[in-house]
Amino acid sequence: MGVLAVVNLRSPREIALMRRAGLVVWGAHEIAAAMVRPGVSTGEIDAAVEAFFVQRGAVPLFKGVPGKVPFPAVCCISVNDEVVHGIPGPRILVEGDIVSIDTGCSLAGWCGDSARTHPVGTVSSGARGLLDCTSGVLELAIELMGKRNRWSDVATEMATYVRDRGFSVVENFVGHGIGKKMHEDPQVPNFCSPSFRRNYDFELETGLVIAVEPMVNMGSKKVRALADHWTQSTVDGQPSAHFEHTIAITSQGPEVLTRAPSDGESVPA
Repeated sequence: MGVLAVVNLRSPREIALMRRAGLVVWGAHEIAAAMVRPGVSTGEIDAAVEAFFVQRGAVPLFKGVPGKVPFPAVCCISVNDEVVHGIPGPRILVEGDIVSIDTGCSLAGWCGDSARTHPVGTVSSGARGLLDCTSGVLELAIELMGKRNRWSDVATEMATYVRDRGFSVVENFVGHGIGKKMHEDPQVPNFCSPSFRRNYDFELETGLVIAVEPMVNMGSKKVRALADHWTQSTVDGQPSAHFEHTIAITSQGPEVLTRAPSDGESVPA
């Protein structure tokens, strides 16, 4: 994002349409979560999510994304030291793994995007702490979006939260604006640099819709690309976790568009 980037603010009607897409993404994650266990392949999970999107008339956002190799799946599924953009396939989950599932879809032209990291069976206390920290820092960000004026203030507190628990924030990948397209301005880092505060910071104002997605590593924050042209892994082989929600700022405060349905809501048929 450049200094003059335009941030699209969404009307209550548009946010309601994005909530419909977000409910489909939530439903996809529920299907995936129910499948996470030892003996299941990452490809099986991806196929189930794709079938669900077809059933709901939703367009997957990830499949076919351009690159040296177009992304071949509807989910990014990253295991253990894989940080993000893992390609689903024949890999079988085993007891003690942690698996990050990231997916998104478009419904009636509006997008939703979300990620969760799951334990596979019983995991180590260190892995459990990593998951708790990463989900916790996302919940902190949601809370602070209703209390702070600028993203830099939220990002600074996110980084402190992670550091105080002995983990590191991935800086190579950040969240993003979202709306008619999956990736829009602004960029949404989970840390704050002087350059960001000076040149790219943005106001937390009514109508803003962003995908906030902390990626947290047990060891070094540095990542490396694998030979498949997509998967990003930690440089030291330590585990990584990833949680994400699509969040709108409304006149009543932050609204998580990819969270479970409330009373009277249902996943669009």
